[in-house]
Amino acid sequence: MTTPAALYGQGISFPPRVGPDGGVVRSAGETNVRESVVTILRTRPGERVERPDFGCGLDRYLFEPNTVATLRLIVEDVQRAVTRWEPRIRLEDVTADVNATDPRDVDLTLVYTLIATGDRERLRMTLGAEGQDQP
Repeated sequence: MTTPAALYGQGISFPPRVGPDGGVVRSAGETNVRESVVTILRTRPGERVERPDFGCGLDRYLFEPNTVATLRLIVEDVQRAVTRWEPRIRLEDVTADVNATDPRDVDLTLVYTLIATGDRERLRMTLGAEGQDQP
């Protein structure tokens, strides 16, 4: 039987943290894929010297009005970045909606299929006006 780590790989967890043994915590399998998608969404193009095109650049929308046009641009940027940088998934749907509690925030939902197994996953995060994004 093939393990999730063998199917999807493993790497340093995101956000990076130290485990109880003093070593860097690692993630594997579906968790590693999910963390990779979050990393893509939270990274600005130009932030990584070795890969200047890597990332999504969602921070540029932080102080934009949450109009239909802005939400559509967010969806397009997410689709483009995730499709380019995460080959282990097939992106099925991306939605961006104004948060019902705080209209400054945007609720982002991604639905994707893990290519190796066909399992369908959903990732939700809130892009906050306070500079906080919560997956």
